[in-house]
Amino acid sequence: MENCYVRSMEKCMTDLEDDISLEFDPEVEAAIAELLPSNDPLHCKEFSAIDYINTIFPTEQSLTNIDDVVHKMNSKIRQLDNDIRHLIKEQTMAAEDGREALENSKQSIATLFNKIKEIRDKAEQSETTVKEITSDIKQLDHAKKNLTSSITTLNHLHMLVGGVDSLATLVKHRKYDEAAPLLQGVMYVMHHFTPYHQIPQIKELSDKLDKLLRDLAAQIRGDFEEAHSLYECKLNCQPSLAEACLVVDALQPRVKEDLINWFVDRQLAEYKSLFREYDEVSWLDKCDRRYAWLKRCFLEYEEDCARVFPEHWNMPGKIANDFCKVTRKMLEKQMKNRVSELDVKLLLFAVQKTQAFEKLLIERFEQEREVVEVDGGTETKETISFHNTISQCFEAYLNVYIESQDVNLTELVEKFVSELKEGGIPTYQVGDPAPLLPSSSDLFVFYKKCLVQCSQLSQGQALVNLTEVFKKHLQNYHSSLLMPSIPNKSSGIASLLKDKDNNRVAMSEVVMICIVLCTSEYCLDTTQQLEDKIKEKAQEAYAEKISFNSEMELFSNTITTCLQSLVAHLDSLCEPALSAMLKVNWSTLDSVGDQSAYTTSITTHLAATVPAVRDLLHNSRKYFTNYCLKFANSFIPRYVNQIYKCKPVSTVGAEQLLLDTHSLKTVLLQLPSLGSAVARKPAPSFTKTVSQGMVRAEMILKLVMAPSESQIAFVESYINLLADKDIGDFQKVLEMKGFKRTEQIEMVELFKKTANISDSERAGNVVEQDSSRIRKLEKLIKKGF
Repeated sequence: MENCYVRSMEKCMTDLEDDISLEFDPEVEAAIAELLPSNDPLHCKEFSAIDYINTIFPTEQSLTNIDDVVHKMNSKIRQLDNDIRHLIKEQTMAAEDGREALENSKQSIATLFNKIKEIRDKAEQSETTVKEITSDIKQLDHAKKNLTSSITTLNHLHMLVGGVDSLATLVKHRKYDEAAPLLQGVMYVMHHFTPYHQIPQIKELSDKLDKLLRDLAAQIRGDFEEAHSLYECKLNCQPSLAEACLVVDALQPRVKEDLINWFVDRQLAEYKSLFREYDEVSWLDKCDRRYAWLKRCFLEYEEDCARVFPEHWNMPGKIANDFCKVTRKMLEKQMKNRVSELDVKLLLFAVQKTQAFEKLLIERFEQEREVVEVDGGTETKETISFHNTISQCFEAYLNVYIESQDVNLTELVEKFVSELKEGGIPTYQVGDPAPLLPSSSDLFVFYKKCLVQCSQLSQGQALVNLTEVFKKHLQNYHSSLLMPSIPNKSSGIASLLKDKDNNRVAMSEVVMICIVLCTSEYCLDTTQQLEDKIKEKAQEAYAEKISFNSEMELFSNTITTCLQSLVAHLDSLCEPALSAMLKVNWSTLDSVGDQSAYTTSITTHLAATVPAVRDLLHNSRKYFTNYCLKFANSFIPRYVNQIYKCKPVSTVGAEQLLLDTHSLKTVLLQLPSLGSAVARKPAPSFTKTVSQGMVRAEMILKLVMAPSESQIAFVESYINLLADKDIGDFQKVLEMKGFKRTEQIEMVELFKKTANISDSERAGNVVEQDSSRIRKLEKLIKKGF
């Protein structure tokens, strides 16, 4: 019986699952869960009937309550049915209420529409009534406007007719003081009749006014010409001309322009006559007389004509402007015809006088624009630019100046070379920084003077051309003076060191190298400043063409060469001591003593040379640090190679070499501050270089001291201490320990296996050994030559 109930419930649950297999969107599901939270398993989306039954009846004993469970389920189903019926009923009633509310709304809208229509009809009736009332008023307004316009036009016409007649009378009697304001009024009124020119009477009146204005302009021009001839250019004697200028201001602009051009031409007629093309006074050496003439012209203008022309006409400025244009054309023609007579002195004289004159004009006429009042209005006083207006004619001939400076610089560098050969090393006190070659500062002082002169002449192509000359002679200075001053290894330092008593001369070579280095540094920095200065003075379009990169690279390379020479000098001093290492029989030493003689010799040379170089490079500290680093990178590999050559080496010999290595390491770490009263901590890069290099030497010697009864243990010690897979270095250590040839072969094979050396690495070792032999051969060949 119980099994039947269970199967029945399973069937019901399965049917229930089929019935409720309704799925919603995730958003809908989330909204339902938020509004109707429930923990009932029946509400779960992943509901399982079997799991639910097993939850209710977990054991067979729980089946005894199956009747109660079925009863509860039936009760719940009935309750759900009642709830569903109740909801359906409520929804049906709500629909009926909605339909009723909709009908009521429709009736309300219809009533409202009728009321709005009534209001609109009444508004239209009101508008019609208002239009009827105001139509007469509008007609009156239009009539008033037309009447006012007609009266105004008639008044203007009356004023125009009377004004033209009055103006004609005033012009006839030359009453310019009265004609000027009347003319302005007539022109203003005539402007209002522009739309009516098609009316014959208006057109006739306009033509009459135009003829009157033309006659007036011609009459005023005639008055000026007559006064100019009659009073010998002293126009101030005729006061009516000042009044005539007021009339000219009211005429068309071209009338004033024509009058100004006429007057300026009259003023410059004397100038053109005095400075004719083939007269000697017209040449460049007398160009200052031209400018003196204009100054006198200004004085005469102030005395004879200043009260005639209005100030805002800027008549002196226009005279000066035309004077500059005429003068530029004259000078251009003169220089073209007499180009063979041009020289630097003459050209500089003309340019300097011309630029001084242009500066004077700029100060007088190119001040801030003035706003002047003209007959109740404002007018901006015209300004004219006088910058480079005349001096631009010299631009095409500045090659004369550039070529002259080229010649001067060639002679100057030759003089520097000659003085250095005759005077030798500049005056120098021991302990002082290395002095600069005086020629370097003299060269750049000359450059500065040339730049100042040329920038006054031109900020364009001429400045670029001068830059090329500067570059040429920087290269010349470098190749003719700096590089030859560095002692040649074959004829200089190395040969001098062959004589042990000639250390004073050898030190003088070091001094010279440091002088060249410091001078090159000065040239490098000053060349960069020179480039910046030229770019600053040059016009933007030409500044991009200016670069001293190649010259600065030359000086930088010279500094590198000097450092290499200083390192080579110190290497040469240490070379005999390193050679002495090989003369010691390291296999027969029976005890370890103080440091060896070769170590003392190296230390002595370092203590004598490095402090001297430090003093010499006191003002170039970064290069001294570089010098110490370069020497360490050069000396330590050579010292390690010398250790390899000390073979065979006994345990005691290795101990002595280890002691010597430690002593050298200590000295090398102190190299930057060696012999100094103030102990400075060296740069980390220097300390790292020395430590890594000398530690390798120490590890090699420790390997030589290590027992070799166990070949495997020895190979492992080598790999652990040196971390080196180079077979050649391993063989060198075996030779130092005195292994026989057959033992070496066995050890090498063991080394290959233990270090896991591949065939490519073995081939690389062979190539490296061959390269090392080739480098040694090259060194021997160089020494031979």
